[in-house]
Amino acid sequence: MRLQAVLLLGCLLLGCSAFGQHTRKASRFYNKAQKSWSHYQKNDAYEKMRRSISKAPHAPAGYSQLGEWYFTQHKFPQAVQVFNEASEKCPRGRQLFALPLAKSLIYCGSADSALRVIGTYSTVKDSAIWNKLARQANFVRQGMMHMLPVTPVSLGTMINSPYPDLFPSMTVDTETIYFTRRVKNVDEDFFVAKHDPCEGWLSADNMGAPPNTINNESAQFISADGHYLFFSRSDNRSDNGWAEGGQDLFMAYRIGVDSDWTVPQPFGATINTPSYEGMPSLSPDNRQLFFVSDCLGGYGGLDIWVSNFENGLWQLPVNAGPGVNTAGDETAPYISLDSKTLFFTSNGHPGFGGTDIYMSKRVNDTSWSKATNLGYPINTAFNEQSEWIVKNGHRMLFASDRQGPAGNFDLYETELPFTLQPAEISFVEGYVYDSLTRERLNSANMFIINADRGDTVYQVMSNRGDASYLIPLSMKTNYAIHAARIGYSEIRDTFSFDKPYVYHPLVHNISMLPVDYVKPIFDSLLATIHFNINKVDLSDSDKMVITRALDPFLLDKGVIYYVNAFTDNTGTPMINQELSTKRANQVAKILTDLGIDDLSIVAKGWGEAKMIASNDDEEGQRKNRRVEIMIRR
Repeated sequence: MRLQAVLLLGCLLLGCSAFGQHTRKASRFYNKAQKSWSHYQKNDAYEKMRRSISKAPHAPAGYSQLGEWYFTQHKFPQAVQVFNEASEKCPRGRQLFALPLAKSLIYCGSADSALRVIGTYSTVKDSAIWNKLARQANFVRQGMMHMLPVTPVSLGTMINSPYPDLFPSMTVDTETIYFTRRVKNVDEDFFVAKHDPCEGWLSADNMGAPPNTINNESAQFISADGHYLFFSRSDNRSDNGWAEGGQDLFMAYRIGVDSDWTVPQPFGATINTPSYEGMPSLSPDNRQLFFVSDCLGGYGGLDIWVSNFENGLWQLPVNAGPGVNTAGDETAPYISLDSKTLFFTSNGHPGFGGTDIYMSKRVNDTSWSKATNLGYPINTAFNEQSEWIVKNGHRMLFASDRQGPAGNFDLYETELPFTLQPAEISFVEGYVYDSLTRERLNSANMFIINADRGDTVYQVMSNRGDASYLIPLSMKTNYAIHAARIGYSEIRDTFSFDKPYVYHPLVHNISMLPVDYVKPIFDSLLATIHFNINKVDLSDSDKMVITRALDPFLLDKGVIYYVNAFTDNTGTPMINQELSTKRANQVAKILTDLGIDDLSIVAKGWGEAKMIASNDDEEGQRKNRRVEIMIRR
């Protein structure tokens, strides 16, 4: 839309229907050209508009329309030729066509020529437009003078197709690539391809269902550990018709990198609204979600927003701020593995034309530095977007329509100069296990602490399936690790990175000792409350059960009440943790209503951490969906 705005203004100034004083043949060819264009017969439209111009070479309408068509189809040299011809042949042509000519020259990379046109024909009446054009021309001029020593390369025909291919993402081992393909320019689905041991990639295949459906799925993001799939889905409507919008965020989960994906589930109302929500990017520790929305409170158009996962719940999103967002559209965020560098796409910051890719550095928890354009030839006068940084930070994947018609994207790969690379990171991986039985322990909370500063830099949970974990961390730093799981003594350990563990992560397995192995304590189970699937509200009978169970202890002093909430294993672990947290908080409120001091209550949602029955049938699942109230004396 931004590309067309100046040219459409030019058409209005020129008066596209001004054929009264010219031949009927010119008007007839003009109308035929318009009809061909409306039927997507572009070459025929170009030819007929050329014939219209030949019949009325002094009429501005044909030049204006043909030049606009060339421009919007990324045929910038042809647009320059048409507007130059119009400037020479039409009455007052130099003034009338100065604006679209300058714009076309900029997109051709001829910034100096564009500045000469701007300096000669800019007007006070449209000074804002001319000034913006001059700033862009100067930006392009500087960018071409300081072009990057890189050459973006197409990923080839095994990945790219005749249809738009966008939003590349890769697993950390770089052996698998995922992307979105707009099949027949209508249906957006996820495709996947494996790395070819010889060179390049094997042929891409549709991922199938789940996660693909008859609706449009796009902008997928694979979490650093490879277990979560975040994405956008269109045509998503809630039962009441308004609680969710037409484009919302979904997530799916898999227990292992070779396992099937679960049926995707939408995020809750904290994230999804009746506005647009899409293009998610998850921080490496799975605790911060970046996404795109046009909800109220932004800077205009589409903005990038951030939600934090705290205390088992996704918090209200916060706008990424003026360093990132503008009155234009900011899309396709990618938070790099260092958690400090945000890449994104924008048409609101100074650029080479179309949409460009930018980078911003984290200033603190809520603000980001002024965006930096990645420069030419990564960015061009065409549309570049949907970037992904390969794990070592030296390479970037992105989409661009530089080789074809506007909007027909292909995937590219480029080296990143050192100044544009995220901070160097390493990886630590391992699994959590019972030190006595050697059984793997899923859903163990692990807090990674900067041992020099004492602050928590990551919080992760061992995987549901194999109890594994994978964490990217900064180089040359000493870390302390604090692991906790219900039923086990907490573990504290230390480690450090003295070399870049990128392709071969540092292995650090964690053994945990059951709490009943140490000095026994006296815990008593007072009540168990079961919940229906996806429900958090307590019935009157539930409240009565809790009241009767606690009544004998309300006057006791020095008592600690533990409210532990658990779920079955349907859905995804992250949603289950959030659900169990809400249930624990609901029950804890009943305790405070009974007069129990907040300081005497420990409420925690444990998600899937402690199953007491099989999840193979509904009865077993119901038993697992519970809140246990325990008393410790």
